[in-house]
Amino acid sequence: MDRGCRETGVKRIRVHDLRHSHVSMLIEMGFSAIDIANCVGHESVKVTYRYAHMFPNKDLMIAKKLNISRNGEKDEQEKSRSERTFEK
Repeated sequence: MDRGCRETGVKRIRVHDLRHSHVSMLIEMGFSAIDIANCVGHESVKVTYRYAHMFPNKDLMIAKKLNISRNGEKDEQEKSRSERTFEK
């Protein structure tokens, strides 16, 4: 692998790097730490929380949802979900 990477100019990556990318993508897609732990086989969700720095702006998202709820508004996901429900 090292020789192939050198000869092609491709950056060498480890299998662990691919696993890390997979977990990162699941976080970005909004899956919970418990779901991710189950998916990738972490023995404990504590292992998944090592990626906690990658859960971007969750505090801001929570605060926004609370403000929206308090003001009686729906966020875009809720609006979309409601529209799909009533379209039937």
